[in-house]
Amino acid sequence: MSNILITGGAGFIGSHLSLELSSTGHNVIIIDNMSTGSIRNLNHIRGAVIVVDDIMNEHVMEELVCKCDCIYHLAAAVGVKLIMEKPFETINTNVRGTEIVLRLANKYKKKIMIVSTSEIYGSHDDGDVLFEDSARIMGPVTKWRWAYACSKTIDEFLSLAYYKKENLPVVIVRLFNTVGPKQSSQYGMVIPNFVKSAINNKTLHVYGDGSQVRSFTHVSDVVGAMIKLMNTDSAMGNVFNIGSNNTVSIHDLAKLIINRTGSSSKIEFVSYDVAYGEGFEDMKCRIPDISKISSAINYEPKYDLNYIIDDVISYYERDKQAS
Repeated sequence: MSNILITGGAGFIGSHLSLELSSTGHNVIIIDNMSTGSIRNLNHIRGAVIVVDDIMNEHVMEELVCKCDCIYHLAAAVGVKLIMEKPFETINTNVRGTEIVLRLANKYKKKIMIVSTSEIYGSHDDGDVLFEDSARIMGPVTKWRWAYACSKTIDEFLSLAYYKKENLPVVIVRLFNTVGPKQSSQYGMVIPNFVKSAINNKTLHVYGDGSQVRSFTHVSDVVGAMIKLMNTDSAMGNVFNIGSNNTVSIHDLAKLIINRTGSSSKIEFVSYDVAYGEGFEDMKCRIPDISKISSAINYEPKYDLNYIIDDVISYYERDKQAS
């Protein structure tokens, strides 16, 4: 039985991770400032210590880090909409917050997982799958959306520096469009947004021309992979994509969700300028290569897109009935 600290543990992925670890006998300690997380996400977790505070409170963080055996660092500013609206908070939370967590983890030599993002790869549009060592292609600093990618890049560089120079046991995971119950539609996540609109027979807004291609992974697959990597010594000092290589265009995704909900919703195309402001940049294709993680822990996603959509539909329908 381990004492496990999860930063951002009241968020979408963090709450699923917290539940899985606590249900398998671990003592879970959660710190979350509830800016995007919710106590409601933790309703089914028994025995966890929940600290409502910020990771930038170094005194509190030091108390928690010295008591734990390992750390899953998920606390971050996430979601394109939030990043476009709050660039200062994005940079401060993702860079300064992670620096504090890593510094304390190194002080007490605690194993740590840094949860990063597929945004790291930038604006690849050639349709090729993305390997962990693929070149990164960033837009100009005048485009706010790249603030998130650059802040998480600094997190990765800092993590690997601690591994190489201080022998800190750290593993980095890059998540590709994780989806499932509890995910909020508030911050621009596409499947929750589409499902919520479809079950209410409202118009689904597809940004751009809808030809952009993505892959989606169920949160249970992601959480399982994270735990296995954390328990694999050879994973330390490495970066791993976690995702699926089954793809769909956003337009086809909208049509699929309308079909699976039996909705009368229509699809409306909205320009990026209208959705996010003038000059927003997106990428046409983002697909992970998952051969490295497959080799490391025999990872293979269990849940396909139809299951993912149906699971989110069930969650929002239950939520709608409860309200």
